[in-house]
Amino acid sequence: MASVQRQLDDITPSPFMPPVVWSTIEMLSGFVRAATQATAQVVVLARTLGGQRDGYFLAGLTLSSQTIQWLSSTGLIGGRAQVWAATTTDRDYLKLRGWKRAVAGAAHRQELVAGNLGEYAVSEFDHASQRVGDGDSAFEQWRIYGRIQDRFSLWALIQHPLRELPQMFFTLRAVQHPASMPVSLASLQMVQESTNTFAFNMFELMHSTQTFAAQIGQVRKMYEVASVPNKVEDGTVPFPEDTAQILSGVALEFRNVSFKYPSTENYALRDVSFSILPGQLCVIVGANGSGKSTVLKLIVRLYDPDEGQILLGGHDIRTLRLRDLRQAISVLFQDYTHFPLSIRDNIAIGDPSAAGDDEHVRRAARLGGAEAFIEKLPDGLDTYLERPVQDLYAGLPEGTTTLFGRKVDYGSLRDAGGMKATDSSTLSGGQLQRLAVARSFMRSVVPEDAKVGLLLFDEPSASLDPVAEHDLFRRLRELRGSKTMLFSSHRFGNLTRHADLILYMNDSAVVEAGTHEELLKQDGGYANIWKLQAQAFL
Repeated sequence: MASVQRQLDDITPSPFMPPVVWSTIEMLSGFVRAATQATAQVVVLARTLGGQRDGYFLAGLTLSSQTIQWLSSTGLIGGRAQVWAATTTDRDYLKLRGWKRAVAGAAHRQELVAGNLGEYAVSEFDHASQRVGDGDSAFEQWRIYGRIQDRFSLWALIQHPLRELPQMFFTLRAVQHPASMPVSLASLQMVQESTNTFAFNMFELMHSTQTFAAQIGQVRKMYEVASVPNKVEDGTVPFPEDTAQILSGVALEFRNVSFKYPSTENYALRDVSFSILPGQLCVIVGANGSGKSTVLKLIVRLYDPDEGQILLGGHDIRTLRLRDLRQAISVLFQDYTHFPLSIRDNIAIGDPSAAGDDEHVRRAARLGGAEAFIEKLPDGLDTYLERPVQDLYAGLPEGTTTLFGRKVDYGSLRDAGGMKATDSSTLSGGQLQRLAVARSFMRSVVPEDAKVGLLLFDEPSASLDPVAEHDLFRRLRELRGSKTMLFSSHRFGNLTRHADLILYMNDSAVVEAGTHEELLKQDGGYANIWKLQAQAFL
């Protein structure tokens, strides 16, 4: 499976490298060896140096020389004292790096799959890569040039004499006491060898403690491969056979569906059955963990049910071509993410075929309630919520708060040389949710658009204030009759009173079904929650 191979490649980047478990064992063995040798050498040195002329002083000089050399190699001392900063405004390079991060990471996997974004992501990456060419290596070339300059600095001239301090001291002692030269020479050789070995083991011990946690993380990744779920098999039946079939929505039916998430014992859904006619509005309500979100994930085939059938337009969805199935559905997950791309691209990926139409993007932003705050951002639609290429800088004067129009982050060092990165623009939870809603509107704002027949929304107003929620649901109700809509929500009122069907779920099953008025008359679980929420406004 491709996902398994990617994870294995991530922990073993080269076929010539040893397996991660073996390298971890080697690292642990090296740690134990270095600690044991360092302890033994401290004892041996203490006993040996006491009987040698200037033994402790020679050992101190040698250890100091080794320490200075090590600090120089790490760049902690002797580096160039200069102020510099680097950023990029190249849209193609930002998009290239953004898509690379989006595809490589697991955070966006659900939306990439459900939104049929795989081919589009690869295409966008390739086009951006061709436009960028080899220009992305300019910064690294500058850093290499800087390292070469360091080799010809004042520090480079004085660090070599510092290494020879023990020999210089020995020479002076030999001039003072010529008769003791053979003994002093033997002492020098023994002390230097012992001290150098001790210093090497100490540095190795420090390095081992720094990298051991990262190595354990690689081991964990390897064992997580076993938990990667099997790939959902593609169907063969095209959908829809005629685009007119979904012009006014598409029928949806669950028949005795039961499902358990991989590696779990409890049912997320148990014997769930319901039917929605084309163009109807259905709202699923219930407590957290009752199975509402699972219903939506099964419809787009992120998972397949263990028992029962799911029918779309009268077809078992397992027989439909995955691409066609997901093309006919627009979904907003509760655990939505925002891609490391511009706001324009974050909205546009809701409908890749219209990604180049700024007017379409602005309309979707307006309907999603995001247009007003986007216009107030310094870069508007070109704003990055999470820049895939961070701004780097070093040696900035203390008190600097902004750089390239963004806040300076003094807390995160990019490497031992002092390179730091600025943070990205931040929005409130409600604003982020409006962007996610705007993305969904990209393929569902035009009633006559026959590409989408089913809209799925999982808690679309969880982070919205009451006014924004009311406006959102009003706009969505305007699509009623032209799209089949299925919502999951724990907030009643704006949708449930207008729903053609309400499903009240509890303990992974549908326990009540009907309209708002019908369920109130039943005076069951739905009616009780409705009354509790209504009391808050009385």
